[in-house]
Amino acid sequence: MTRFRLLAAVAAALLVASCGRRAPEPNVDRTTRKALAVQAKATLGILPEKMPGAETDTPELVALGKRLYFEKRLSVNGTQSCNDCHRLDGEHPSGADGERTSGGAMGRKGTRNSPSVKNAGYHVAQFWDGRARTLEEQAAGPLLNPVEMAMPDAAAVETALRAAPEYREPFAAAFPGEPEPISLPNTAHALAAFERTLRTHDRLDDFLNGDLDALSHREAAGLQLFLKTGCTTCHNSPTIGANQYQLLGLVKAWETKDEGRFAVTKNEEDRRKFKVPSLRNAVSTGPYFHDGSVDRLDDAVKKMAWHQLGKELTGDEIASIVAFLGALADRGVPVSPPAPSPKGAPR
Repeated sequence: MTRFRLLAAVAAALLVASCGRRAPEPNVDRTTRKALAVQAKATLGILPEKMPGAETDTPELVALGKRLYFEKRLSVNGTQSCNDCHRLDGEHPSGADGERTSGGAMGRKGTRNSPSVKNAGYHVAQFWDGRARTLEEQAAGPLLNPVEMAMPDAAAVETALRAAPEYREPFAAAFPGEPEPISLPNTAHALAAFERTLRTHDRLDDFLNGDLDALSHREAAGLQLFLKTGCTTCHNSPTIGANQYQLLGLVKAWETKDEGRFAVTKNEEDRRKFKVPSLRNAVSTGPYFHDGSVDRLDDAVKKMAWHQLGKELTGDEIASIVAFLGALADRGVPVSPPAPSPKGAPR
């Protein structure tokens, strides 16, 4: 079974579980599909082919970033790479790790769920609280975070990379003309360039681009309901979220000790506000929410409808929305880690 079919099967299983039995298949006719595509395209839009900033990224920069993404020497004890919390390889290359909160190089757990790195370059900002404006700022953060990769300072990162002969040529090629190209800012720049290549590809864009058969009847009905229910109040734009901050528990209170964006801005209006997550590939990026407290996608849909919109959805309505979210499953292939080099040899 291909990974794409497996994700479709997961969405179908959630559909059955959320309403106790599979609801009768709806029939969304051609005329309705055409109107639905127009409405969805106007409300959501199609994901651009390239992320902002990618136009200046060189192949050498991207290649270096890919190597650094899998590099465990960027952690204090050589045990952790970016890929450990944001998996791009293996059977489940969702850009997340499937954990409620991720463990760091020193064995401690973080307090927030690791979101998918895919499509991150389209987001309004990085991290749940938006404390990093760019991918470059985000990429440097975990390296120096004591709970994550735990490097003590920038000098430690640079020393580790300068001690590896195989990095001299790639850094020089990515940053030509610089007297010392191996630096923490350049490391973050290369990582960001690679991450700007991590765009998802799914059937919603096929549908919006004119393939009216790209969505099943159930998925099309789910898209209709998604638009009608008010989900697009927060989950709009081509990323279907990730373009604004929103209070968690907007209509019905949501208990959390996490202060969200308030910790960054100290603005009282930002207390318990978080960056709205993107729903692209959400079917494979659970557990959900800032603390990873909800394991199932159907439960997440139910809770969001209640807490954010004040609406109590039926089992069939939840099933239809979950089916639509299944159409957002990424069809991208796993990213293979760079092959290890013989000791001392350039790679």
